[in-house]
Amino acid sequence: MSHSLPAGSADVSNRPSSLTVLRNTITIWDERQRFRWDLAQKSKANPHLIDDIGLTTRQVEAEIAKPFWQV
Repeated sequence: MSHSLPAGSADVSNRPSSLTVLRNTITIWDERQRFRWDLAQKSKANPHLIDDIGLTTRQVEAEIAKPFWQV
């Protein structure tokens, strides 16, 4: 005898919980904020490193200016 789910219902066990999604989102936002802060510090302290990694000053400024939720 096979058991199947009623039409329209989904297997919830394979879906991440809302709390997990929220935690992951906050972690990503935190990583972006830290990356942009580090980039700002490095561009001030060692501007020659920006050239070494292949970015222009304008690209760095644009990245730093982005809010944490923006990719």
